[in-house]
Amino acid sequence: MILRNISIINYKNIKEATVELSPKINCLIGSNGVGKTNFLDAVYYMSFCKSSVTSVDSQLIRHDCEFFVLDGLYEDEKADVEYIYCGMKRGTKKHFKRNKKEYKRLSQHIGLIPLILVAPSDTLLIDGGSEERRKLMDVVISQYDNEYIELLNRYNKALQQRNILLKQEEELDVALLEILEEQMAVDGEKIYACRDAFIRELVPVFQDLYDSISGCKEKVSLRYVSHCQRGSLLDVIRRDRMKDRAVGYSLHGIHRDDLEMLIGDYPMKREGSQGQNKTFVIALKLAQFKFLCRTSRYTKPILLLDDIFDKLDASRVEQIVRLVSSEEFGQIFLTDTNRENLDKILRAGTYGYKIFDVSDGEITERREADV
Repeated sequence: MILRNISIINYKNIKEATVELSPKINCLIGSNGVGKTNFLDAVYYMSFCKSSVTSVDSQLIRHDCEFFVLDGLYEDEKADVEYIYCGMKRGTKKHFKRNKKEYKRLSQHIGLIPLILVAPSDTLLIDGGSEERRKLMDVVISQYDNEYIELLNRYNKALQQRNILLKQEEELDVALLEILEEQMAVDGEKIYACRDAFIRELVPVFQDLYDSISGCKEKVSLRYVSHCQRGSLLDVIRRDRMKDRAVGYSLHGIHRDDLEMLIGDYPMKREGSQGQNKTFVIALKLAQFKFLCRTSRYTKPILLLDDIFDKLDASRVEQIVRLVSSEEFGQIFLTDTNRENLDKILRAGTYGYKIFDVSDGEITERREADV
């Protein structure tokens, strides 16, 4: 999928911008905090109906403004055009439209415009809690499996209702609790099957990419951990019901799944250097890209690379440049504070590109004479 042009009004610090984009590489250059990441977040929003950095949509509206608007014109490999619009006023719900027709449910949009974001915050995949690692799996699977979001929604609703019951001081409604546990088990085992299949297929691709970037200097792996691996999920959930009652929430289920990240036989969180951690998450995200190329309606995902070269040595930068410059990648958005790394990518390819200067929320395309 290619984003041909995008219009942004009052999104974070971007007051107004209309940008015609390259179908291959788009480079955004500017100091920290000027709006480069905000631009990428607007592109991300158009794919996922939400921001990559906040769950509160009203925080995306520019200060002292009452609304934001995003709209973009996309084109797929068959030259079919998709016009996507999103707008929101303070105090009201957002509106998402595809070709001027509003969605009944936002989940219907997920997967239409596959996208992978590689950002500095990805180190939370290693340093953060298990929620970050579950989100990593869910974001990819939901882009090629429409039923997956519905499974997650039903499971989380049953989980929330079960937790409410567990917190109540009065005697438990056992009949209702059993219904909720059965719903969690049925949907939870389906979610586990999706996650397990995804990780099994992802791991060898991820390891090959890590080897390419690192020069085979260290071995890394991923290990999926779930309560479903202990047997029937319904039995696992009910086994410690009284313990759940004591603490006031559900201790078992796929909402506790995790993804162990290892270097050698040891946790990446404990043993990895900054450069190794960065290599790990970049390889993981690029592996997700390759996975989506095979599963997402025969269209290449958009790739957003936000300040990815920091904390990497020259050889690893060179290998990443070689990877993303290959023909298997489609439209790419890159941000950096200087031209040096971007120039390496531009020199490595023979395709078109555009360079944009970003300053205080203003985005200006460099003229050919200035490039």
